[in-house]
Amino acid sequence: MLTNDSLIVPDYIFETSWEVCNKVGGIYTVLSTKANSLQKSYKDCVFFIGPDAWTKTESPWFEEDKKLYARWKNFARINQGLHIRTGRWKVPGKPIVFLIKFDQFFQQKNDIYAQMWVDFGVDSLSAYGDYDESCMFAYATGVVIESFYRYHRLETKNVVAHFNEWMLGMGALYIKKNVPKIATVFTTHATTVGRSIAGNHLPLYDNLKTYSGDQMARQLNIVAKHSIEKLAAQNVDCFTTVSDITAQECAQFFHRRPEVTPNGFEKDFIPKGEAHKEMRKKARQNLLRVAELVTGHSIHKDALFVSISGRYEYKNKGIDVFIEAMNQVRKTPQITKDVVAFIMVPAWIEGPRTDLQKEQKNGTPKKKKGKPLSGDPFTTHKLQDPSHDPVLNHLSYLGFGNSKKEHVKIIFVPSYLNGDDGIFNMDYYEMLIGMDLTVFPSYYEPWGYTPHESVAFSVPTVTTSLAGFGLWAKKIANEKGLSDGFEVISRDDANQYEVVQEIASLIYDFSLKSVEQITLLRGCALKLSGKCDWKHFIGYYKDAYSKALHNSFVRLSKPHKLNGE
Repeated sequence: MLTNDSLIVPDYIFETSWEVCNKVGGIYTVLSTKANSLQKSYKDCVFFIGPDAWTKTESPWFEEDKKLYARWKNFARINQGLHIRTGRWKVPGKPIVFLIKFDQFFQQKNDIYAQMWVDFGVDSLSAYGDYDESCMFAYATGVVIESFYRYHRLETKNVVAHFNEWMLGMGALYIKKNVPKIATVFTTHATTVGRSIAGNHLPLYDNLKTYSGDQMARQLNIVAKHSIEKLAAQNVDCFTTVSDITAQECAQFFHRRPEVTPNGFEKDFIPKGEAHKEMRKKARQNLLRVAELVTGHSIHKDALFVSISGRYEYKNKGIDVFIEAMNQVRKTPQITKDVVAFIMVPAWIEGPRTDLQKEQKNGTPKKKKGKPLSGDPFTTHKLQDPSHDPVLNHLSYLGFGNSKKEHVKIIFVPSYLNGDDGIFNMDYYEMLIGMDLTVFPSYYEPWGYTPHESVAFSVPTVTTSLAGFGLWAKKIANEKGLSDGFEVISRDDANQYEVVQEIASLIYDFSLKSVEQITLLRGCALKLSGKCDWKHFIGYYKDAYSKALHNSFVRLSKPHKLNGE
């Protein structure tokens, strides 16, 4: 990282993402936890811009303040047709947020795409799915940033505009053309081509150096998304990504090596001391009660709770490997302890199982039946299409039954854990704190917030060398096994069987540990998390802002040209 003396400090920062006040995935965690550190350094000169996408209800993460920048909003509405709401993001630091409507730009869509082709060569002809919505929002963010910049006459200030993921690429290109004095940053959190290669069961890592990004985009039918992502990466003043492993993809697919800005985590909200113990006790009671209801029989109160979580990307997230590993543990004759594995992955559901809800209202679970309610021994929520669900099909193929005589059980939690799922009614972090061990055998994972969050909550974790967080942790220190609270297993395109065996061995060994030994490992996990919070990682973003400003000064000193000129 640069020294403080060599940094060029921005006066204003605009950061845009589809996930500002709109919790969808990992990018929400990045921005919402980074906000506090940015506020400390650039108090109320950081503006997050997100979509005003909540129609029937208000975003639970947005606190509107109609007086905030009221004159500018009124000017923008009357003179530019921009509909902007201002307020605060209800996260630590409470940064200023602009939520914007972008429907009006759809009628200009074809003209916008045509101009992007002329100016930068963006190929939008084969666009489908969420491309139009994303790009119209991105374009709108560019218009809003320009409006604020010109209304408040910021020409003499150091201004940075930061755009996240391909969905905001068109905003970065808009700013480069229309407000060239603003320094631009673009971050890809996962390349479109890389994720698609991995998701289509092609060997990403063995063949990475032979892949052409453009050719693979055509083969995988993602030309439009790849085009905007590649051109944004090539045209901004500073291009970043979240890990060394994704930097290799970027260099190959975009022909530009990015700066690496690893993801930190905000730990201020994590309970400590007695509050931590109380929350863990409550979580374990809830997890145990639901597991007994689902399986239809009692489970030892000191059972080992293991979990995997994240998006439902069966191969990329290593859900297949996790199930295979649990099957190996199940078939281990020496296993004597109850092990309950929770697969907490949102799927297509109708809602919570009503039979479970009814039993929960009755109080203590009825154990006399010795069999699961409704004959379903695995799921907590009703799936829309259970016959085609990969998790259930895999469990069936391996012969899992969650019977009383089996020490290893698997509970599938296919709902978003937002505190109102109808069964647990706890959010993900409240449930995570009750786990003894988490396992994330990722195949494609640019960073990996799930293992990162685990160690922050004092939960020992297993991940792989194909996760950005795993690579980072391995550089810090990684003793063999879980003696330091985490383990990074080497994974490649050809060693899935070995990964399964190693995870199974780790889980079995963990099941032999005493409560005191597990407590020590929890402390080791927490120690690691102290090295990867935003206090340590925010400096990488400050470097990126400084480099963007420096490169913009160099760019402005030269004759201005667009790609198409």
